[in-house]
Amino acid sequence: MKQNLSILLILATALTATAQNKKNVKTVAKTVQTYAVGNKKVIVYITAEKSDYRLSKTETLNFVENRQPFETEPTIFVDPTIKYQTLVGIGGALTDASAETFAKLSKKNQQELLSAYYNKDKGIGYTLARTNIASCDFSSGSYTYVQDNDKDLKTFSVAHDEQFKIPLIKQATAAAGGKLTLYVSPWSPPAWMKDNNSLIKGGHLLPEYRQSWANHYVKFIKTYEAMGMPIWGLSVQNEPMAKQVWESCVYTAEEERDFIKNFLGPTLHKSGLASKKLIAWDHNRDQIFQRASTILNDKEAAKYVWGIGFHWYETWTGSGMQFGNVRQTHEAYPEKALIFTEGCKEKYDVKKLDDWTLGERYGYSMINDFNAGTAAWTDWNILLDENGGPNHVGNFCFAPVHADVKNDKLIYTNAYYYMGHFSKFIRPGAKRIGTASSRDVLQSTAFLNADGKLVVVVMNQTDEKLKYSLWIKGQAATTTSLPHSIATLVVD
Repeated sequence: MKQNLSILLILATALTATAQNKKNVKTVAKTVQTYAVGNKKVIVYITAEKSDYRLSKTETLNFVENRQPFETEPTIFVDPTIKYQTLVGIGGALTDASAETFAKLSKKNQQELLSAYYNKDKGIGYTLARTNIASCDFSSGSYTYVQDNDKDLKTFSVAHDEQFKIPLIKQATAAAGGKLTLYVSPWSPPAWMKDNNSLIKGGHLLPEYRQSWANHYVKFIKTYEAMGMPIWGLSVQNEPMAKQVWESCVYTAEEERDFIKNFLGPTLHKSGLASKKLIAWDHNRDQIFQRASTILNDKEAAKYVWGIGFHWYETWTGSGMQFGNVRQTHEAYPEKALIFTEGCKEKYDVKKLDDWTLGERYGYSMINDFNAGTAAWTDWNILLDENGGPNHVGNFCFAPVHADVKNDKLIYTNAYYYMGHFSKFIRPGAKRIGTASSRDVLQSTAFLNADGKLVVVVMNQTDEKLKYSLWIKGQAATTTSLPHSIATLVVD
């Protein structure tokens, strides 16, 4: 009897397991089929050298069945069921230099620029912005918000910013539809808070002023917010390992860790600013892993840190750019975000405004940064004048858009269009999805927007016209990549 009962129990267990397995198989099948190509169309937008294409809609493609692609032509494989990081936003910095140049334009060109950057239909739909706390190299001169030796910050005032920078931030926010994700970064504490008693040439924050400096971030954020400019986040220090001839301050990894743990983090929380996204490092890709590991391996410091910021300077080595360091940091600390906080082409030369490599550097960097796990991407100045400034130390640079203020003219470089291939189509909340190119002559990344639109960016840095296919779940749409071009393919 006991044997029969045991047999019945085994049979019942097997039947239950079989039913559960069938249920699981159906669940898996349902998950795998959550994105079906069906009768979807692919709308293609292109920017290409030696052509008139600038974010131009060129064709609409249809999918055809293609169960297994041949190896004879490049293919961009996309799997929408494989999801990675969520996009925070894409944008540029609203610096003093951008604001001062903007103010010199006619009202007509001011409105054109705002629409070009922040209108997602008429322009490229920026949603992210960074600005400087007190002066930086891209200011007409050095300035601070407090008087000398005012440890209690009683003289704190942002009156300097009210002439140019604050009006630009407010107008940019309005042009973006009333919401702009804004974060802030200091280049240097006031000179009297530092061991070199100077805003420039590095120096270290003196121990006796650590609390006062932490209070300074709070003062700035609350003042800006009271003036109608919500602050999403802040970085601890711009380029903390750079001793520059402009505003700068040096922190070793241990110094930054301890400042976050013992002063800045607790001060933000006690001041009701715990929701602000705190960004550590804010310097180049070369040392990102060392800085992240030093800070994030300390639980007391890590609990205050939202993510790690990085730049591209010192790491432009042809095909390298040390994207592996970014990926390794993401893999080691997947619970923390990565944000590209600054990049531009240095050493301005008016003769090179048409140089196609300006845009290609942006496209190459953005594709590889996103594929390495980056959740937000911020260009440097949105606008500079015809000299690559203003800049009080002569560190003139390129921007995606320059203004010939003498002739009231806007000059759009190809970098503007390259960035637009991402920012216009990949919106905040989008999930990066699985993508791979079968040939290294084509670079690609892909995102799935919250509205269901799938966006694939494909870049060709070669001199060749390349036929390729976009392949999704056994369906393929074929098109051609022009030499030195970037394309955005929107599956709708």
